[in-house]
Amino acid sequence: MERLIPGTTIKFSERISEMAFSAISPVIEATGGLTLSQLSRLTGLEGSTIQNWIKRGWVSSTKGKKYSERQVLRILLINMLRGVMKLEDIARLMRYINGDVEDTSDDIIDDIVLYNILCRIIFTAEDEGAFAPENVRELIAREIKKCSDSIRSDEDKLHKAMFVMVMGYRSAYLKSIMENELAGILDRK
Repeated sequence: MERLIPGTTIKFSERISEMAFSAISPVIEATGGLTLSQLSRLTGLEGSTIQNWIKRGWVSSTKGKKYSERQVLRILLINMLRGVMKLEDIARLMRYINGDVEDTSDDIIDDIVLYNILCRIIFTAEDEGAFAPENVRELIAREIKKCSDSIRSDEDKLHKAMFVMVMGYRSAYLKSIMENELAGILDRK
């Protein structure tokens, strides 16, 4: 399978491995936000799915017809987990980390920092073949320590949530491989 930036349809590149969102943020800055059709192409999601997530309160409301950096990040985070987790559980997990979607004052960590950390952990674990739980916990601890100045409170809570997110992402990846193999078997009969 082709290696993509988590939650997107963008091909992975070594130059963005440290700051994955840097592949997306210039477009958002230059255009003042993404349109629904641009966001759909970026994520591979239907526009109605994105709008539904906003209606359900999982993503903050748009101001106008463009999606801000914060909204895009939240959509990417949800999208990278939806292959194996119930959407309601993903929303609860995001609230566990960052409280109310409309209120940034209760956030443990900014979504952009969270997304970039998660991507670095995923890229490192993929490169090293290190998705064993103890390796993932070690990678998370190392990343949290490097970014401790960006964490507003409760590193333990963040560590637990990030572990679930990384393992969820990996599970979704493995599930897609299994489904492709199964389709190949069943199509041959």
